[in-house]
Amino acid sequence: MDDSASATSPDLMGHVDACLADSGLLQNRYFHRLMSGEMSLSTFHRSQQQFYFAVNYFSRPMAALVMRIPRGNDRLGILENMVEEHGDFRSDRFHEATFRQFLKALGGSGERPEAGSMQPPVHAFNATLMSACLSEEVSTGIACLGIIEYAFADISSLIGTATLERGWLSSDELVHYKLHKEIDKQHAADFFDLIQPAWQAGHGKQQISQGLRLGAYAFDSLYRNLIDG
Repeated sequence: MDDSASATSPDLMGHVDACLADSGLLQNRYFHRLMSGEMSLSTFHRSQQQFYFAVNYFSRPMAALVMRIPRGNDRLGILENMVEEHGDFRSDRFHEATFRQFLKALGGSGERPEAGSMQPPVHAFNATLMSACLSEEVSTGIACLGIIEYAFADISSLIGTATLERGWLSSDELVHYKLHKEIDKQHAADFFDLIQPAWQAGHGKQQISQGLRLGAYAFDSLYRNLIDG
């Protein structure tokens, strides 16, 4: 566990880890096939083209959450995350732009995938996140996005290791995943810090737990279906 995330609250982080383990996300068939060498480069590239739509969308549920958080100070961590998603206001560093660079290095054109090519697994994932952030308790939406950020740091490390081992990319071409490996545990901590008071007080545990499990389930379902979509 990352030290910055564990500083949030040992009890809360223990529950985050339990929810992530229960989901089986990091052991699902997508990562098993990728790490074992069963997944071909063409399959990996096609699946990552679909994942582009999740990358490009992720800041929008965050924006929905910001709108619903009443205290300005509580919005700052998520706002900083959104600015970072948008390359600190530099369009060439937008996360969707660095991800297109990654896709180009895998053999793609580097152009934005056509919106009509998005398949149901990614559409369902994006819709789940937006619904959680707009319609559920605010703490549920925060927990949902937080566990996705938390897991994506480890996923980024796993994908980076696999692509290097397969010889598909060089380290310099892993710009998107290298960045997320480094920053996403801190982004997760920013989310978890917001829900820590309610968790410790006890009155928000059910909503927080539901958000954690929903986020882990949605992320696991996305990856399981990326290779079949």
